[in-house]
Amino acid sequence: MEWTEEAIAKLRSLWAEGLSTAEIGRRLNISKNAVVGKAHRLNLPPRPSPIRRNEGETAAVRPVVPKRVQGATLPPLSASMSAPMPTLRALLPAVKFSQRATPCCWPIGEPGKPSFHFCNASAVTGKPYCEEHAAIAYVRVRDRREDVA
Repeated sequence: MEWTEEAIAKLRSLWAEGLSTAEIGRRLNISKNAVVGKAHRLNLPPRPSPIRRNEGETAAVRPVVPKRVQGATLPPLSASMSAPMPTLRALLPAVKFSQRATPCCWPIGEPGKPSFHFCNASAVTGKPYCEEHAAIAYVRVRDRREDVA
């Protein structure tokens, strides 16, 4: 919006009358936010709070938030290492360490159901899937020139 001297004078007078920013906006045919922004740039006095309070009532007291604790808040790492960690080796078939075969990560079934599992066949080197599932997952993109023939 282009603020003319006349529009600014009208804004100042309506502001001095104590009208709401929405009402001023309606009378000047502009948005409430345009009124707020221009009033701020003109350093007009701030509006009183629209929240009505009873006589003698004070604002609600907020509870005091405890200050942040300085220093370590977690137990030392050595305390958590005392309990043995469960291993995933029990879930996979035993494989010699030198072979280091990675299992196929193809999901079978619906996640969240008891029957859900992964394929676990030996994966193709450099890929997360076995040969059968890699053929499904990695499809060669056809060249458009092949379609023209």
